[in-house]
Amino acid sequence: MSAPLAPSASTAPLAPPHAPVRAPARAVTAAELLDFALRTAADPAVIDSLPLDPEGRTWIRLDGPGGSEAWVIGWPPGTGTGWHDHAESQGAFVTARGHLREHSLAVRLPSEGWRSLELAPDLDRSRSLGAGTGRAFGEHHVHEVLNESPTEHAVSVHAYHPPLPLIRRFSRSGQVLTLEQVERPADWQ
Repeated sequence: MSAPLAPSASTAPLAPPHAPVRAPARAVTAAELLDFALRTAADPAVIDSLPLDPEGRTWIRLDGPGGSEAWVIGWPPGTGTGWHDHAESQGAFVTARGHLREHSLAVRLPSEGWRSLELAPDLDRSRSLGAGTGRAFGEHHVHEVLNESPTEHAVSVHAYHPPLPLIRRFSRSGQVLTLEQVERPADWQ
């Protein structure tokens, strides 16, 4: 595993800080992102370098394979991301410590031209991810990630390729999904 370059730490609600966009050296597959996340999650030196905050999520940014971006994220008890997607980026994440739950939708949403959608029945998926487990996903994957523990922090490693061009945030009421916000790298500064 190539060593991550000088991680930087932050404590604030998770919205990745602006990072320069670099042209990828080569195409990176979701399987390669998952392999990177698995190896990084198993590296105690990287995981231990993350400062944990009892109130909010914390993170450090890493350089991932082939120009991808990666994050080590700390999850205090009871925190989560809310529903979102990563636009044209594929990704992977692995729980390094603790336990996370992912709720996702088994549908690809239109990339534009809508504000609210009624979801068909049977689109919901849920998976539990204990330490050392993770998953890869393709473009436009809609999910939320939660640390449901009332007492324990969780730590995870995430990788995205290409680096995140935007994040769409959604609210959900029953089967209705509503686009609430589109965040671009300039918004994360």
